[in-house]
Amino acid sequence: MKQLITLFLLALIVAGCSKEETVPAEETVAIEEPAVETAEQIAESSVPDTESLEVVEESAAEVEPEDKAIVLARADDAAASVRNWQFKEGKNFTRIIPTQPTVGGADKIEVAEVFMYSCPHCYDLEAHINRWEENKDPGVRFVRIPASFNQLAQLHAQLYYTEVFLARSGALKNQNAFRNMVFQEFHDRGNRLASQAVIQKVFERAGVSAEDFNRTWNSFEVNQALRVAADLTRRYNIQSVPTIIVNGKYRTDTAMAGGYPQLIELIDELTVREGLR
Repeated sequence: MKQLITLFLLALIVAGCSKEETVPAEETVAIEEPAVETAEQIAESSVPDTESLEVVEESAAEVEPEDKAIVLARADDAAASVRNWQFKEGKNFTRIIPTQPTVGGADKIEVAEVFMYSCPHCYDLEAHINRWEENKDPGVRFVRIPASFNQLAQLHAQLYYTEVFLARSGALKNQNAFRNMVFQEFHDRGNRLASQAVIQKVFERAGVSAEDFNRTWNSFEVNQALRVAADLTRRYNIQSVPTIIVNGKYRTDTAMAGGYPQLIELIDELTVREGLR
């Protein structure tokens, strides 16, 4: 038993950035932590569909028989092997009980990646998750949720949602390229992105004007998104990143899956499970 516990702890260290990791003292940023609202309060707000910020309550752990299944395009192909699942509950993923809210509506199966820009494992996962997103089933919605484990992560979460809304308005032309640039700034160039002024310079390099940046940085939309992210991170009991949540019901990560390629396979299997329910 001691050996198993030791191996488990080592796997967590290798595969994710822990919630307990702190920011060095000289990089501590004085920012106001967004207040956490209840899902019922947040759900009253109306937001766009893509990576929508509306919290939608799902049913509890068991689904009533009369609920209609979300039919995935690949569900028919998987039906023949539905009882020969590759991954095991309790080993490769855990069930969240009761089922928690999702970011978007119940019209699609939602896959959420909880991440931080400062996490090297999140940076490593990017290429894998981007390829998966390009080829995912149309019945699946993918969203990112920034974790705010410390002050620097809170600042980076604000960076992320500023990026999201600038991309929606057209002020930021290529969000995927910009997100990769942010990861590179932090991990390859040593830019800790520890202040609003430094972050603004990165946006300006991507062609965003100072006016567009400042208008969006402290906007209602960004602040609302931060509150939703904080609420969902708490509800999903996120202790490390990257963590994957499928439809507010299943939680997994790279260590549980066995590697990045296996994690992608596990995501597909969990969405198929949801599509056949």
